[in-house]
Amino acid sequence: MPVSVTSPADPAAPRRSPRWNPVPGRSARHASATLPVQLVALAVASVLVWILTGDWLAPLALWVLWLGWRILPWYDGPPVLALAFTFQWLQVSMGVYYHGLTGRLLPANYVSETRTMVLLGLGCLLALAAGIGLGGRMSRRGIRSLGQRPTWVMTSQQLVLTYLGATFLQGPLQAFAWQLPLLTQGILALAFARLGLLFLVFRRLTRGRIRWSLIGGILILEMLLGFTGYFAHFREPLIMLALALLEHLDLGRLRHWLLLGGLALVIFVAGLLWMGIRTPYRRDFELDTFAESRTARLERIADLSTDWLGSNAEEWLYDLDRFVDRLWAVYYPALAVRRVPAEIPHTDGQMLWEAVRHILTPRILFPDKAVLPSDSEKVRLYSGVWVAGADQGVSIAFGYAIESYVDFGVPWMFLPVFVWGLVMGALYRFLNRLIWHRELAVGVVTVVFWIALYLFERSWIKTLGTSLTLMIYLGFAVFVVDRLLWEMRRQRRQRLAPATAPFPVGTSPRSGLSGLGGARTPSG
Repeated sequence: MPVSVTSPADPAAPRRSPRWNPVPGRSARHASATLPVQLVALAVASVLVWILTGDWLAPLALWVLWLGWRILPWYDGPPVLALAFTFQWLQVSMGVYYHGLTGRLLPANYVSETRTMVLLGLGCLLALAAGIGLGGRMSRRGIRSLGQRPTWVMTSQQLVLTYLGATFLQGPLQAFAWQLPLLTQGILALAFARLGLLFLVFRRLTRGRIRWSLIGGILILEMLLGFTGYFAHFREPLIMLALALLEHLDLGRLRHWLLLGGLALVIFVAGLLWMGIRTPYRRDFELDTFAESRTARLERIADLSTDWLGSNAEEWLYDLDRFVDRLWAVYYPALAVRRVPAEIPHTDGQMLWEAVRHILTPRILFPDKAVLPSDSEKVRLYSGVWVAGADQGVSIAFGYAIESYVDFGVPWMFLPVFVWGLVMGALYRFLNRLIWHRELAVGVVTVVFWIALYLFERSWIKTLGTSLTLMIYLGFAVFVVDRLLWEMRRQRRQRLAPATAPFPVGTSPRSGLSGLGGARTPSG
């Protein structure tokens, strides 16, 4: 199998510790030299934002965003942790900028505790970023290298064919998953491998000369598949492309910033369109003939999109309000801050303990485990608002941050978030070093940590469960494939090695175990 090998100067080479730089492709010395420039630019931006919005929360949020990008590790691949942090940051602070710049009011603006919830959310983001950064740096040792790591695991043609095959099998695999309740979550986690393959395809197509024709064709296919689903799955391919571009971003080139700005505009317009058409579109799923026909759904999407484009400016502004309101995930948490502890006492860790107990009792070993309750029940109890729930097949998000507040209050609410960050930071570094093939490592780490960390409104149970399920099932599957490919490569090189070699290439002269200790040999 054709592979290319990293050079000794590559940061992924085994003879030195990987660099952890806030700016990719630049030395730590250069990164620190830019710190004064960053601080000056941030100070100027803060003053401008304060003047434009008239709200001191807006510049404060900018500093939190900058600190997150400075603290979070960036290791051999795209800045997936920083981008997931940014998406959470948008869910915490977007309404502050929207109201300050437009003057339009959202439901959360009518709740006096919203500003308190924004501050609590920013505090949770800082605790999470600090935990991830420290956890990654604490786990720098522990996995011995198996030799110099190859850059590619397969040819571009093989990669594209594998991605197309995974795309074709995704529907049958998901349908099969729901027929095995004990293994449903594990099989669905494996289905995310297709998303990793999509990212790797984009990553190949954006290295060197960006091949826009191929990227555009794949992106259109993915967005059509995403729009014809029940949920907004068109978002993932756009994020994967953004991550692929960010990996090679040159901060000094205007063209790269324009590319990212254009992609951000596409994401925004797609989200706005979805908010305008999703209600009538989802209503049609009540018809079995519609739900089972992708062609019928695609035609319906086309008709609704045409009607939406013909809407007037007022209707578009209304959809924009709904879009920002949906993304700004502080309304129900702010209502809970009003009621806890004034009307309802803190729970002293009950929600967090239930989440931990849930992940410690996997369904495959405890088949009689109760079904997860709808988050709507927590919204009803702690926010005091009657929302749609399990009876209507709906779960209104509550979020890990407000659950920590309800459990412990200030300041102890930030401690479990920080500890979770420590765990995720250590796993991020561990998984990066565990997977030998660089391409496999970058692909699985990007998918796992984006899915695990990008949602601020996800409860503790779903946050812990989703993260560990992806680590165990998808991570282990990629690990097995990685070791099989490594063994095939070792055996092939052993057959080609000179007969006078004292021991097979890639093995330890002391233990005889392949690459687990002793001297390292270059892969050549």
